[in-house]
Amino acid sequence: MCVFNSYILCGFKIPCIDNNFCLNFYGLGRGGKPESADEDESWHPEPKVAKRLSVKSTEKNTASKGPSKEPKPKKEPKPKADRKPRVTKTAKAFKAKETEPSCLKTATGPSDVQNESEESQTSVIVKQEVCQKLESVNERLSFALPSVTFNDAGSGSSEAPTSSQVLLKVKKEEPEDDFTFDEPVHKKQKTSSAPQGRRVKLPKSASVFGEDLHMNWDPIQMLAEKTGVDPWVCANIANLFREENTIPFMVRYRKDLVNHMDADGLREVQQALSLAKKCQSTMLTLKKEGVLTTELEELFKNCKTMDELDHVVSHTPYKKSSKLSKARRAKELGLEPPALALLQRPQTLNLQPLVQPDIEGLATLDDVTTGIVHILADMIAKDKETLTYVLTLCDNSVVKLQSSVSKTAQKEKPGPQQGRPNDINNFKLYFDFTCNIQRIQHHQILAINRGENLKILTVKVIIPDCVGTDFCRWCINVRWRPRGFAQPEMMNILGNAVKDSYKRLILPLLCRRFRSQLTSNAEKESVAIFVQNLRQRLLTCPVRGRTILAVDPGFRHGCKLAVLSPTGKILHTDVVYLHGTGQNREADKLRHLLMLHGCETVVIGNGTACRQTEAYFDNLIKRRFFQPLDVSYCITDEAGASIYSVSPEAVKEMPDLDPNLRSAVSIGRRVQDPLAELVKIDPKHIGIGTYQHDVSQTLLRAALDGVVQECVSFVGVDVNVCSETLMRHVAGLNAGRAHNIIEWREKNGPFLNREQLKQVKGLGPKSFQQCAGFIRINTETVQSVQRAFTVTTAHNKPVTNKGKGKIIGTELNPLDQTCIHPESYSTAMRFLSLFGGHVDQLGQCQLKDRVEAHVKSHGLEALAQTLDATCETLQLIIDGLTQPPGFDIRQDFNQADFKRQIISMSDLHVGLVLTGRVSNMALFGAFVDIGMERSGLIPKRFITPDKLPSDQRNHSLALGPGERVEVRVVDLDLQRKRITLDLVRVIR
Repeated sequence: MCVFNSYILCGFKIPCIDNNFCLNFYGLGRGGKPESADEDESWHPEPKVAKRLSVKSTEKNTASKGPSKEPKPKKEPKPKADRKPRVTKTAKAFKAKETEPSCLKTATGPSDVQNESEESQTSVIVKQEVCQKLESVNERLSFALPSVTFNDAGSGSSEAPTSSQVLLKVKKEEPEDDFTFDEPVHKKQKTSSAPQGRRVKLPKSASVFGEDLHMNWDPIQMLAEKTGVDPWVCANIANLFREENTIPFMVRYRKDLVNHMDADGLREVQQALSLAKKCQSTMLTLKKEGVLTTELEELFKNCKTMDELDHVVSHTPYKKSSKLSKARRAKELGLEPPALALLQRPQTLNLQPLVQPDIEGLATLDDVTTGIVHILADMIAKDKETLTYVLTLCDNSVVKLQSSVSKTAQKEKPGPQQGRPNDINNFKLYFDFTCNIQRIQHHQILAINRGENLKILTVKVIIPDCVGTDFCRWCINVRWRPRGFAQPEMMNILGNAVKDSYKRLILPLLCRRFRSQLTSNAEKESVAIFVQNLRQRLLTCPVRGRTILAVDPGFRHGCKLAVLSPTGKILHTDVVYLHGTGQNREADKLRHLLMLHGCETVVIGNGTACRQTEAYFDNLIKRRFFQPLDVSYCITDEAGASIYSVSPEAVKEMPDLDPNLRSAVSIGRRVQDPLAELVKIDPKHIGIGTYQHDVSQTLLRAALDGVVQECVSFVGVDVNVCSETLMRHVAGLNAGRAHNIIEWREKNGPFLNREQLKQVKGLGPKSFQQCAGFIRINTETVQSVQRAFTVTTAHNKPVTNKGKGKIIGTELNPLDQTCIHPESYSTAMRFLSLFGGHVDQLGQCQLKDRVEAHVKSHGLEALAQTLDATCETLQLIIDGLTQPPGFDIRQDFNQADFKRQIISMSDLHVGLVLTGRVSNMALFGAFVDIGMERSGLIPKRFITPDKLPSDQRNHSLALGPGERVEVRVVDLDLQRKRITLDLVRVIR
């Protein structure tokens, strides 16, 4: 019977394979004499063999196979010639300091003196040559040997080999930069299909992120791998961001440098750039506190992902906390040297001299052992290779997320609870929920997180036991195997350390990491839906040239009315009571207002009493009550109108109006010019997306603000009529600069050209460069504003720009009402001179025909070379010259739907085909307004690529608010008033 019959490791019983094999394995074969070191290095077990193998036969097999292939070293390996040959213990004396504790000295003979540099090198946990040796045989081994204890025979021999000679089968691993949950590879950004832009020489990290920032990895290559963008494009983008260029400016005027990337792609690269900057700021903070060591600085510079950075920050020994960790307390007691000795030279370790009865933590041998266990456990938990291996094990296993009803919720009765924003029954689906983390949906993650925050759900991450078993075996046999022969009690200490590290440190870390990664992915998807929905809402085509009657519906307090002119000026406000007695009298009042102002368009908010108010107008229209006016109406989203009505901006804009009437004005202006009105409201309150309160508010705010800036900039603003609120969202401007522009306009009259912007206080060259292309100066607007403004004598005189000696004229420039940037004006004039065009012909069909004919005959690339410009810049010039004055990119988007009748639930049946408009997009589907009191839902499974237009099939978010769709009713739930729809097609 084998003397090593079993070994209990971290709670897992591991049986021994064979008695003879174990004796031979630990150098106790052949009469108990150890094998020589040279022979042992060439000895490897054959695949799937559990019997005793002789050294000679193995040497023959090795010789027949030829020399083993050296593995590729990972980090600065030592040259093979410099490696010291392995010798037996009789020929080698372990070196140590003269001040080494007695517990670390051997009982046989003195130790040599070792200098401090050699001591620091020997404190490495696993020697590099051992790691290389293990990696070289990983692929040849086919079985893993259990960790075993040592008998007395081995401990009494002075020539016993080190336990690092044990060779095991270990799966060959490659370190991963980050851990993902079967996510698809980052899709290639739209750079390969576009014309190749201007390539640059890839700069070093210092020139990309700043002179003071140096990482131990190539930031450009890392950006390329993370975002799927070509390295030269990443280098250009990094330089553009370092020069403080805005995303709208880069998308429109630096297409050649960013290779035609869209705003979302640039924002993704910008987020990836934040890692190195965060590392730098963290290191500067620690440096100011005087605790940044060279080792800690290298750890920060090696971080390639946010997870790695968070792990380094959370495990830094200088992290401020209320109490010391167990490992730090043990280190303060002086137990770190014996802990390292257990790994480096366990045969020299004696723990008994460390016992000091008068000191807490060293009073008994068990206390000393416990302290060493805590130090080793901490070392294991902080090791990057160890964490990579356990994450790989989890990646190959089925890790699940489990939620159940909490004990607190079980004690409460179902129904609304005081102080709870949601009913407990809303989370009934997650009372007994288990799902693989690789298959769980994003909206399920956010719903579970919300239930946990409300203390309704209890959430756990279930990691299989096999992960712990394999991990502990790997730690003992491979990564943390002692370099010398270890007594059984020393191996027990190491086993307990591995067990403690896994259960107390690594397992909670894995659970937090999985939850954090799941939440992060869900938040990103939710924010992406917010971004798309907000962009669609802001770019809704305005309804121009109509006088509008806006209605804010209500029951008890009546319906608030506001009559608005085509330019948004308030003509009349009133309150009518349409849902009580005297409906005929109120109908006469409505007809009088519509006839007085010639209004044929009614806009109704979708709040309380919306459908009742809609039915009221529908009845009057059917009776032709408003003849000879052809009246129609539409329903618009009033989310955020009540919040805006009491805001300081609304008070400043409409000081004499009641807040309820301000809401009606806001509802009407949302149809006349959605962009100008919605920018006044916090994007979170516009009623788009889902789970807006459950995602990272910093991430959501940055994304939504970026979208607002893009939409405002791409549409453009008329600097002489736009509000200060709208102006501050233009790229390159902020609240202060926008206020200064409005102040200059009120003091000096309308801007006559873009060059006059340079006279505004706080608007420097960089700000002017970023905003000039998005600011319009309309000739008709200038004339109308000038008539209402008294021009002073001083205003007519030329003005010098801030003492720079540059004279700024007051003449109008037709190019200022186009998308052409001032830096390209000279190129545009030279282009017009090629075929005899003139700027006064902007937007005319004659000029458009001549431009198209000239480009067709000479070619765009040839013309660009002639003008010493890029093709992208020339194309932008052509667009600006041929577009009609007042061109609005929103004209390609859908307007609000106006109708004259409604439908009810009784009109619906399964199979009925309807047309509607997407009102909101969620993680689980799209809500469609089909004219009912409640919107219908198209589940996500019905939104398939074959039902979408070809240009939307590759988008992760296929539908967005405002899109017209044709749907089929597939299910009706009359009791809960739920309508399930199937997408038939998108109407273009």
